Amino acid sequence: MRAVAFKQPGPLSREDSLVDIDLPDPVATGRDLIVQVQAVSVNPVDVKVRAGMRGGGEDWRVLGFDAAGEVVAVGPEVTGFKVGDHVMYAGQIDRPGSNAELQLVDERIVGRKPTTLDWAAAAALPLTAITAWEALFDKLDVRRPIAGAAPAVFILNGAGGVGSIAIQLLRALTDLTVVASASRAETKAWVEKMGAHHVVNHREPMAPQIEALALGKPGHVFSTTHTDEHLADITRLIAPQGKLCLIDDPKVLDIMPLKAKAISVHWELMFTRPLFKTADMAEQGRLLSEVADLVDAGRIRSTMTETMGAITAANLKRAHGLIESGKARGKVVLAGW
Repeated sequence: MRAVAFKQPGPLSREDSLVDIDLPDPVATGRDLIVQVQAVSVNPVDVKVRAGMRGGGEDWRVLGFDAAGEVVAVGPEVTGFKVGDHVMYAGQIDRPGSNAELQLVDERIVGRKPTTLDWAAAAALPLTAITAWEALFDKLDVRRPIAGAAPAVFILNGAGGVGSIAIQLLRALTDLTVVASASRAETKAWVEKMGAHHVVNHREPMAPQIEALALGKPGHVFSTTHTDEHLADITRLIAPQGKLCLIDDPKVLDIMPLKAKAISVHWELMFTRPLFKTADMAEQGRLLSEVADLVDAGRIRSTMTETMGAITAANLKRAHGLIESGKARGKVVLAGW
């Protein structure tokens, strides 16, 4: 099967940073599906792993943590899917990824593909939808009010892939006021299109901007990037006894300033359930199918903003470059071989 991979992590400028290769076809065992990958999207985790967040080796490493495709084989213990089903999923950080024609994936973390979306638009959803869902409804528990806090959620960087779907999930599934940040005219317009009630600029102090909205202090803050740079501002704008959830990777994060307000801090990593085979691992497949229902009902939309052609090393390098630039809105997708 065709695939795109690397052996040694390093900068995108290296000729072998991503390479077109051929690999043996996988074999399904246990609860695994074999999915014929039709489309993938690119996430910051792809860039981090390729650049060297995790070590290399002598074997090829296939990235890709978003896919939509068709089930072509099932393991003997599979009960939820059959050959011919159209699915979407994010996969696992410790297994070969979706930048390959055929991928093994545990059925418990797979959801049905929305019938109203094509392959490309569907591939934009899984990783960010799982991340946003787990952060908002599991970690922050936004449906549970914080005493004295505004019934509002603040999302730092609402124009990114996770922020884009988080705004939509909040609007579709809660009555909370959604405040999100964006710093450029095009990203502000995108955040408003996703459904944010208010937009503030994270290039300027955010606490005064939120105070000017006269909503009160939000009880829930979802920080998707540069948490360390904005922590002092977050400490000022969040309500006492509020909840903060982050997903980025600050080298150092001093949370002591949050103690006076008794802020609880939560870290979300959507790979945790499959990585540790947690007892509730199947929740990821369940929530993805619920996301598909919301899409087909017209209550949320795909966050795909750009397609970069077929799944090749050259096109994936272009996508990685866009992610590294920090200027991406929503999700970048590749489709077909």
